Amino acid sequence: MIKNKNIFVLLLMVISTTYQLSVQASVPVPAPPQVAAKNYLLMDFNSGRVLAEKDADVQIEPASITKLMTSYVVYSEIESGRLSLDEQVLISEKAWRMGGSRMYLEVGSKVRVELLLKGLIIQSGNDASVALAEHIAGGEDAFVALMNQYAANLGMNSTYYKNSTGWPDAEHLTTARDISILANAFIRDFPERYKGYSEKVFTYNNIKQYNRNKLLWRDKSVDGLKTGHTDSAGYCLVSSALRSDMRLISVVLGTNSEDARASVSQSLLNYGFRFYETHKLYSAGESLNQSRVWQGDTDNVSLGLASDLHVTIPRGSYERMDALLNVDANITAPLKKGTPLGEVRIVLDDKELSNVPLVALQQVEKGNVFQVSKDYILKLFD
Repeated sequence: MIKNKNIFVLLLMVISTTYQLSVQASVPVPAPPQVAAKNYLLMDFNSGRVLAEKDADVQIEPASITKLMTSYVVYSEIESGRLSLDEQVLISEKAWRMGGSRMYLEVGSKVRVELLLKGLIIQSGNDASVALAEHIAGGEDAFVALMNQYAANLGMNSTYYKNSTGWPDAEHLTTARDISILANAFIRDFPERYKGYSEKVFTYNNIKQYNRNKLLWRDKSVDGLKTGHTDSAGYCLVSSALRSDMRLISVVLGTNSEDARASVSQSLLNYGFRFYETHKLYSAGESLNQSRVWQGDTDNVSLGLASDLHVTIPRGSYERMDALLNVDANITAPLKKGTPLGEVRIVLDDKELSNVPLVALQQVEKGNVFQVSKDYILKLFD
């Protein structure tokens, strides 16, 4: 037994009942496909690993992909209890006059929030977007301030909105990376609401319109998200697909046609699913180690992770991964739940894939005089 060493190596076994993986040879990973888009990014939803990108941090006009943030704000209001799907929204002249893609609302009419959301998501209605913005914040400008605040909170540091629709504006900018952050947040924060992005058809005012995301018809694994187009932005598409337990998010910007944005997105998604696999290694709150606590009201503390740990790796390389637990020496009470006490490192072929804090899973109070004195003496002889 090696004393005073707090580094433990946990071999990830192929026989794990969690994964039930078959033994297979590693698949060589080629470079991402060369696609006709000005900017793009392909990311795994659970691990956050970026699998392919091009000019992902260059600011561009997002066109109607803007409405993904518009709906994020609306659903945040609903979840907080400040807005109801059944509320009636009075349609202003400004909303009615909006050009571009529309839901064909009538000025002076009252429309339920639920229907406006369908018009926003499925028909990409500029009129629906403005109507919702005015209803929630009293005016579009005030609503845009909310959008920018949510963007900042999500870490979308290169994004600045000027309107709720994506109408062209030289200062209305974002990046492929920021869009991927927003798409990830939407799916994570509103998993049930997200299902609305897979709806293909919506009829309002006797006008039937189809979702512009062609991948919803071409690929059964695709269940969202949003298209966009202006002359200055080109044809854009942020899409997400789920195959088995792996979800990918693709952001494609600046293609030259509706077919091109769909084809490019499909190529990126196929590349990711073909050459990579994602595994959940540990769950939040799962005890990974029992460590000695000095001068506490208990002798041991359970260590684990604050959130689930996923990794995305080349297909067939699972057996070559190691999980390394580095635990702090001389852990001393008192301890708050969540206190960092080490780290978990995931390594593949000597390359670090992930490094996350190992934290206390419960609170440990300072021990009584007897416990503190006993541990003081034991440490002298340790």
